Amino acid sequence: MSPSRTRQIARCCTFLMLALVAGINQAADWSDVAIDWSGGERFREPYNSSEIHKNILSLTWVSGYRYGTQFFDLDVLKSDHSDPASPGSRNGAVETYATYRYTLDLGKVADRDLGFGPVRGLGLTGGFDWNMKHDVDYNSRKRMLVLGPSLLWNVPGHFNTAVLMAWESNAPHGPYPPISEVQGRYYYKAHPMLAMDWGIPLGAHWSFEGYANYIAAKGINEIGQATGPETDVDMRILLDAGELLGARKHRFLAGVEYQYWRNKFGNTRIGTDGQGYVANTPMLRMEYHF
Repeated sequence: MSPSRTRQIARCCTFLMLALVAGINQAADWSDVAIDWSGGERFREPYNSSEIHKNILSLTWVSGYRYGTQFFDLDVLKSDHSDPASPGSRNGAVETYATYRYTLDLGKVADRDLGFGPVRGLGLTGGFDWNMKHDVDYNSRKRMLVLGPSLLWNVPGHFNTAVLMAWESNAPHGPYPPISEVQGRYYYKAHPMLAMDWGIPLGAHWSFEGYANYIAAKGINEIGQATGPETDVDMRILLDAGELLGARKHRFLAGVEYQYWRNKFGNTRIGTDGQGYVANTPMLRMEYHF
């Protein structure tokens, strides 16, 4: 598919998402805003042979409306010197990553029960990913739009799965070839992804939360290499510590988190010469909910 055709599809998806968001009741039935911290010692980056320490500070907003739910997450990731900000620097790279998803509950729109078996309902999910990273080489400027059908499962808490189409581009720049030779924004081949997210209570004070994405290969990247399918799983077990200390329920959560990320952003073992293409990262996590 040509870049111009990809841009046309991306614009259509943008207009559709704006129409969906503009059409919902602006008064949320419920909402949750949180500041989160997580940190670990074993993060990895493509083309980097080192294990990297990162601290991640996040702002998360989730809300429910008459016709669906919204999710927004803004992460600021600070690396140590193993992932430097610039050539010769002892300062670590800084990345900002934003994710937005809106799920339209089709049963609520149609005012009828669309559930069957273990499925509570059907949805339409769309949104975007946006990132900016300042580092020694790639300096990512990712932009991605997603849209597709979703299943809303009948479980305690929530569990959603979706098959999304993704339209992604990037405009990297850096001092070293071949990245230094990339001109302008590069558009990858449109590709599907299987996405799931969940939040399941485990007894009175514990919860199991997370997401998992399987993203198909997106064709040839901006430096002429073949991309590979990407697997990104992030899951956590959290204790409602605030409730145990006398605060309101769900005020302060703490626990452990684990991330498995293979072929990050489509970079494969062959393309990276085996460096940093797989991460197995245990973390500590804390959340404060307003």
